Amino acid sequence: MAKNKKSYFRLDLTKVNYLIGVAGIVLIVAGYLLMAGGRPPSPDEFNPQDIYHWRRITLAPVMIVAGFMLQFVAIFYRRKRASEQ
Repeated sequence: MAKNKKSYFRLDLTKVNYLIGVAGIVLIVAGYLLMAGGRPPSPDEFNPQDIYHWRRITLAPVMIVAGFMLQFVAIFYRRKRASEQ
């Protein structure tokens, strides 16, 4: 490949991309932790209010999907440079 040819397959990841990626990972891990919940007071009793709580059914999956969307943004985000405007 010639030296003055532009490589179109190069990923230009900057500090902003890595920060967005870390934020996405934090959201994903927090979502899984919320989904896991805590330990029941008694393992012999079934408590449907604890298992089917809105935090596990709604909040945790939304956080996980948002985290994966942030990962997608982190990969494809590019700042506009002065030469591109």
